[in-house]
Amino acid sequence: MSRRQGTAAYIRRARTFCALLLFALLVNAARVQVVRAHAYDGNPANRRTAIARYSIPRGDILVGGVPVTGSRDTGEQLRYERTYPQGPLYAPVTGFASQQYGTAFLEHAEDGLLSGTDPLLSPFPLWNDVSRAQNPGGDVVTTLNREAQEAAYRSLDGRKGAVAAIEPETGRILALVSTPSYDPSELSGNSEAVTSAWARLNDDPEKPMLNRAVRQTYPPGSTFKVVTAAAALDAGVVTDLDAPTDSPDPYRLPGTRTRLTNEGDGCGDASLRAAFEWSCNTVFAKLGVDVGVADMTSTAQAFGFNDTRQRIPFATAPSTFDTHVDKAQLALSSIGQYNTRATPLQMAMVAAAVANGGLARPPYLVDRTVRRTGETVDTGGAGPVRQVMSPSTAVRMKELMVDVVREGTGANAAIRGATVGGKTGTAQHGIGNAGVPYAWFVSWAQADTDMEPKVAVAVVVEDAAAERSDISGGGDAAPIAKAVMRAVLGL
Repeated sequence: MSRRQGTAAYIRRARTFCALLLFALLVNAARVQVVRAHAYDGNPANRRTAIARYSIPRGDILVGGVPVTGSRDTGEQLRYERTYPQGPLYAPVTGFASQQYGTAFLEHAEDGLLSGTDPLLSPFPLWNDVSRAQNPGGDVVTTLNREAQEAAYRSLDGRKGAVAAIEPETGRILALVSTPSYDPSELSGNSEAVTSAWARLNDDPEKPMLNRAVRQTYPPGSTFKVVTAAAALDAGVVTDLDAPTDSPDPYRLPGTRTRLTNEGDGCGDASLRAAFEWSCNTVFAKLGVDVGVADMTSTAQAFGFNDTRQRIPFATAPSTFDTHVDKAQLALSSIGQYNTRATPLQMAMVAAAVANGGLARPPYLVDRTVRRTGETVDTGGAGPVRQVMSPSTAVRMKELMVDVVREGTGANAAIRGATVGGKTGTAQHGIGNAGVPYAWFVSWAQADTDMEPKVAVAVVVEDAAAERSDISGGGDAAPIAKAVMRAVLGL
């Protein structure tokens, strides 16, 4: 072999080796950027993702077309922090978006869209995966009614409690308030002040970060009698609203020596109309037993009790009706005691189903999501409709609830120019029922100029400002519901 031929052979080998090295580099680059990209993105030591995430303003959450969130340019490495101009008012809806503690509620459920990482925001399919580009964050348009939200928050006036309001025909959530509340802006950054605020809020015995409207369950007390009355009518246990019932006063719980009594007189053998109007425990406890566990369970679950999958779009605490009870326990369950527990949102759903002719619409909080330029990305909306009770039963239940407001314990909810139906409740709780009773009120309202009810409301007040003997849903919770209903109806 000549020297020239030997040199050519060395060059070919070197060229082949360089080509192999280049190919190996390309394969490794593809592995790093495509196959391993998500693993590296999720590595706590990698700050590039966090820097990119906070390098642009976050999309906004809108109420009535107006943002209730914002972004502040800090000029730091994690450039933009979340702001909440009316933080405590909307905290149960927005939650928080913190550089240190993550996200909650709508900020969490819609994080991909708000942060700009949702693939639906990309101009082309898979474009972001290839280009690693950062889209502007989209906006979340809520179903909230600003006036109703403000009326609920103002009327609670710092008392511990919650309000949930729904549009019966659609399931749109019109108000969601929990007090005491907090300012999510305190948690937005990553400074020592944020760490201090997190510790203070979590250690606060009043639990301001607890969303009482959807994440706290309470014994619903007499407001649950709406469910029991609907079950009794649908099962045919009661056929005439005005006929006497076979209901002794006091009523001995089956299989026990415990005697159940009433707050007032006149409940012995009272008709369903009178018992509902004046909230007779003895009548409804016996009705629950007469209806039976199977039918009581079926009706409660049709209203939404025992549903562990509800999302609005964030998860809610399941309301419960115990399905494994003896007759004495069923009697207590049927008047909203024993193991029966409900969120305010669930009890608003109960009132909404009555107002909507027996049809239950799943509640939802997001009307639609949009790009920063305004184009719709996705629409919200209700899920499948449930037939909770027959239409004829719903008509009679509306009649009973109207009587409560016109002539009974819910008179404080009456609105001039509207038909209002309601049910009061005072729920005992604590060891030996020693706790301050919870004051409940559930209702719906229809303006005289409207064809259908426009709002259903549930209110619970944990620390009613009255002597224990004077605490009542009609006195403490009904005026709050009235304020919310008036705001929605524009009266």
